[in-house]
Amino acid sequence: MSYTFWIILTGSLVGLTCGIAGSLLVLRKMSMIADAISHTVLLGIVGAFFVTQSLNGIPMLIGAAIVGLLTAYFVELLNNSGVQSDASIGVVFTSLFALGVVLISFIGDQVHLDTKHALMGEIAFVPWDTLQINGKSFGPVAVWMLGFSLIFNVVLITLFYKQIKMSTFDPQFAALVGIPLTFIHYLLMTMVSFSTVASFNSVGAILVVAMLIVPGATAYLLSDRFLHVIILSGVIGVISALLGYLSASLFNVSIAGSMATMTGVLFALAFLFSPKHGIVFKKKNNGYQAINAK
Repeated sequence: MSYTFWIILTGSLVGLTCGIAGSLLVLRKMSMIADAISHTVLLGIVGAFFVTQSLNGIPMLIGAAIVGLLTAYFVELLNNSGVQSDASIGVVFTSLFALGVVLISFIGDQVHLDTKHALMGEIAFVPWDTLQINGKSFGPVAVWMLGFSLIFNVVLITLFYKQIKMSTFDPQFAALVGIPLTFIHYLLMTMVSFSTVASFNSVGAILVVAMLIVPGATAYLLSDRFLHVIILSGVIGVISALLGYLSASLFNVSIAGSMATMTGVLFALAFLFSPKHGIVFKKKNNGYQAINAK
């Protein structure tokens, strides 16, 4: 496989994996928890390195999942204690992310992981970090991690589709019929944590937020059906990755930054031209109504 193919595949998997997981947060009005988790997983990655002395894929996923769940737990704990929701998220994610940044300084000489790498990532380096088994290369580690996270997310959504849907739109009724809301909540946090750390090396902590939130917000403008929003989010994430790579090649700029920028471009187009929620169509319909009223 060519160098370009692996970059495009990695970016597409980031868009698909994060798009699917992030759409659920958008529908549940919990988008900013994705921002928190995308930063605090750095602490999980550093913690996993201290324990295993390796940035191996599995320890990273486990460490990120643990810290992601802790982030959600601490946010919920502060919120239930009377702290405002947005303030709870701000306190938890800045504190845990800052701790992760501090701990990086202790391992700076042992491994290539610094603050700039954590924030921005570098998808252009992904094809060089390959999975080696008995001297044979089986493709980039990032592709395997993203593939695992994607399968993990799809399996969980398939198994708990009704429970997730019901708890998203009518949590009171869901609790009444016996759906474990706390379990579903932390299940989603685990999905987001896995998706985040799998994308971490490719696009970094900041840009992964765009892939988690913007495709879901765009899909929400295009459809009112739960399943359609999930599918559209993944599709929009993939299209953003493809257009981003094309523009990055054309203008010789950051690949990950271009991919994230394209999510914003697609959102702007949906915001303007969505058949149901787009500003252009709303103004046109209002104009027709005004004419008919006369």
